[in-house]
Amino acid sequence: MSSATPTVAQRRGNYDLVLAAFVGMLLISNIGATKLIAFGPNVTIGGLQLLPIVTDGGAILFPLTYILGDILAEVYGLRRAHRAIITGFVLAAVMSLTFLVVDAAPPDAGWPNQDAWHAVLGFVPRIVVASLLGYLCGQLLNALVLVRIKQRWGTGHLWVRLITSTVVGEFADTLVFCMIAFGPLGNVLGGASVDWPTLINYTAVGWLYKTGVEVVFLPVTYRVIAWVKRREPA
Repeated sequence: MSSATPTVAQRRGNYDLVLAAFVGMLLISNIGATKLIAFGPNVTIGGLQLLPIVTDGGAILFPLTYILGDILAEVYGLRRAHRAIITGFVLAAVMSLTFLVVDAAPPDAGWPNQDAWHAVLGFVPRIVVASLLGYLCGQLLNALVLVRIKQRWGTGHLWVRLITSTVVGEFADTLVFCMIAFGPLGNVLGGASVDWPTLINYTAVGWLYKTGVEVVFLPVTYRVIAWVKRREPA
């Protein structure tokens, strides 16, 4: 076989692999997000809480879903990016409903961890709604902004598309999630809200951190996009 003959992977493309990584990281991040994490001592200036830095366990992997979302929109276009986003949304909803059923099922008499399961993975309506709506708003905006910039100004300046789309998408995602999960918008779903200084800290840190990860990984994103494009049949 000559070197010019396309391989099976080149003929088939890599959409399925990117989609699987995208959805997998989303589901892992949603579970990790059940734990709030704080770094540093208590420092408040003028009523604004500067420290500790408040985030959640989802921050470890979740920013990478936006990098994969950029790859989906840049390489495969808006329609297939939307398909991946909706797939992730549906599977995240299925995961939440599965946890609801498992939590409600009676535990075996010899299994002592029901309270621990409920505390970590129990169905909390406002967290589930916040996570799903934040993800949907953020990812759809991320893909839309990236594709619209590309349509208007062409294929050059990839870094502008990647960073701008992430700034917009991550802001929408973080704001919607925080305002529902821990802010006043979620009060109708039950549970308590955190105070405004903590909420502002949590929202700002989450947005800046996730956007910063995109900037740091920009060289990697460039190479991955180029690698995927070379192996696409179209």
